[in-house]
Amino acid sequence: MAEKFSHAELLAVAVDAAKNAGEVIRHGFYQTKHVEHKGQVDLVTETDKACEELIFTHLKKHFPSHKFIGEETSAAFGTSELTDEPTWIVDPLDGTTNFVHGFPFVCVSIGLTIDKVPIVGVVYNPIIGELFTGVRGQGAFLNGKPIHASSQTELLKSLLATEVGTARDKSTVDATTNRINSLLYKVRSLRMDGSCALNLCGVACGRLDICYELGFEVLGTLLLGLSYYKKLVVTFLIRMEESLT
Repeated sequence: MAEKFSHAELLAVAVDAAKNAGEVIRHGFYQTKHVEHKGQVDLVTETDKACEELIFTHLKKHFPSHKFIGEETSAAFGTSELTDEPTWIVDPLDGTTNFVHGFPFVCVSIGLTIDKVPIVGVVYNPIIGELFTGVRGQGAFLNGKPIHASSQTELLKSLLATEVGTARDKSTVDATTNRINSLLYKVRSLRMDGSCALNLCGVACGRLDICYELGFEVLGTLLLGLSYYKKLVVTFLIRMEESLT
């Protein structure tokens, strides 16, 4: 039986972990990067790995019975599948390509699920200095201040975020091009900032009206799902899906 912790305790530890990793990212952002390729354009750096190890070590110290899922080292920390057990899901550096190129849309993403239900979420951009947090039943916040999703319900008046992904085979590229072409006819404008988690936070705080992407980023979704306006956003996504078919 996992030990019980308050939501405030869980969030505080997650925020500390995100800020510690953020310091590593901030330092590495202005240094020469050592880059590895997981695919043609899918990159990983020493900073990704260092941040994930730092975060998991910090969380494991406070919550030794919890499970962990991450991009680079999850096998070393106990699990790679989501179960009903308290499970921390971590993307240590969302926006690695941005990081490599010195583009400041990068973040640490940390989320906790219990019984597969999102409980707390943290998304931290250490370059810009924005900390998004969410607690189940308490809403979502930016640097401690409550945030709210846009009330926009008309697609033609909406600012939409999407991404092209990392696959570069012809069929995927063709499908992506067709998807973007369809989107352009339906919305006011598109944005591609290179971080799904930050795109979703943009929806949560009202900067963006909608985020549409295949292979959705689970970590940013954790935070978005903790905001008061989940029903509105999900309804909007369904409407977008219908408009493209």
